[in-house]
Amino acid sequence: MRQSAVLDDLRARIAQIEGADGRHGVIPFGIESIDCRLPGGGMATGALHEIAGSTDLADEASATVFLAGILARVEGPVFWCLRWRDLFAPALHLAGLHPDRVIHVEAGSDTNVLLAMEECLRQPGLAGVVGEVAKYSTTASKRLQLAAEGSGVAAFVFRRASRVEQAVGGTAAATRWRVTAHPSEDLGIPSLGRPRWRVELERVRGGNPHSWIVEGCDATGRIALPAALVDRPAAQEERQFAA
Repeated sequence: MRQSAVLDDLRARIAQIEGADGRHGVIPFGIESIDCRLPGGGMATGALHEIAGSTDLADEASATVFLAGILARVEGPVFWCLRWRDLFAPALHLAGLHPDRVIHVEAGSDTNVLLAMEECLRQPGLAGVVGEVAKYSTTASKRLQLAAEGSGVAAFVFRRASRVEQAVGGTAAATRWRVTAHPSEDLGIPSLGRPRWRVELERVRGGNPHSWIVEGCDATGRIALPAALVDRPAAQEERQFAA
């Protein structure tokens, strides 16, 4: 057996033991270069995922819409737990997540947000549970992971105002992402181009970190590879949108 095949088999076994193999299902992006780096070919449901932007408002907005696009592609209601209600619902709608699907839980503190997340995650049939916090402990992440495994619902911890150095540390999250704004394509005329983001997979169980430049979510929550990257000969087969 080739060394790469041995490593792939070992990673699959580790992911299965850790509960990150997508046995509850996955949420694929539909872009091979991203999905191939995730166990099961997408973001596992029944697992905890961590998403962050930065201290810049444009990055925070990019990360929020990126998360909304993921949830837009899953059926069911979404519980969005936060300290105070400062979520701009129309931006979620632009990414395909209709406000009628989102139930806001205004918890008042990071501690209460985590408690609310854990309670919501006990309810099967949800599209996902989001919790906005500045930081959380390894113990809290393990409790969220166990709750997600029990119901099969995807859990997302959204690290608000998160610096790069703050993201370093051990949690039970199956994946950790950072999404930041990237310059849009120059159209040559005064116009608004489709937003672009730098999406970094900072941590994934059984895999390696990677980063991509993608075009922001459309009205159905789909992201895409920029045409300039897609049209390269070596990338012809990656010309697809997220499903």
